[in-house]
Formats: sequence, structure tokens, C-alpha cells
Amino acid sequence: MLIKPVYELLPYSYMVVGTVSLFLLEPSYALVASIVVYLYGAHVYNLRSKNRRTDPKRKRKPGAIPETLYGLMPFIYVFSALSLYRFYPRDSSTLFALCLVTYGVYLIMRRSSYRHHKYPKGIRQ
Repeated sequence: MLIKPVYELLPYSYMVVGTVSLFLLEPSYALVASIVVYLYGAHVYNLRSKNRRTDPKRKRKPGAIPETLYGLMPFIYVFSALSLYRFYPRDSSTLFALCLVTYGVYLIMRRSSYRHHKYPKGIRQ
């Protein structure tokens, strides 16, 4: 069993390791592994986020995109921006990458506003 601070940082550390290895490693198998590690971190984050939702189910709107893909969209925006910056470093692509990162972080922050774990009455953290 991991202590709570380490447990809470695991998805972020997976995404950081995937991002750093995308920029530092050259072989194609290492790039594929960095993509897998990043997406695994995003998946773990989404699983925890889904468990911690506090908004009522009746207020959730069904969409045309599958729920798994919908949950990964902000992370896909951020990762595509990072890979665009890594593989096509031009002036216009840097601006486009910055816009994608900004929008992805905005979506993550917006979704996190309804994701606070509720504890039973009498238990405080």
C-alpha cells in the first residue's frame, strides 16, 4: 500500500515521464513506449476522476463521443501539442502547440472543479 501523497502523484508522474521521454529519446520503440506511458497516466487520472465526481448524474449531458475518449480529450490535446512541438518545431507550429496546451489545461481545470472526493460524515481528512 502506498502512502496518500505518493498515490495521488502517480498519474501525474506517469504523464511527466512520458513527456520527458518523448523529448529525450530517439528510437521509435522508445517514442511508442513514451506515448503508452503518457496515455496510461491519463487513463489512471480519468479513472480516479470518474470515481470522485460530485456533480449529480441527472445534470450530465450525454454526448456523441464515447466516455473514454471524452475523458482523454484534454490529455490528447496536450500530448498532440507536445509532439507537434517536438517533431515540427517551427514558429507557426509553436503558436498552435501553445494554443492546444492552453485549451487542454483549461479543460482539465474545468473538469477538476467537480471532482472532489466526498467522505462519509464524521471522517475528516
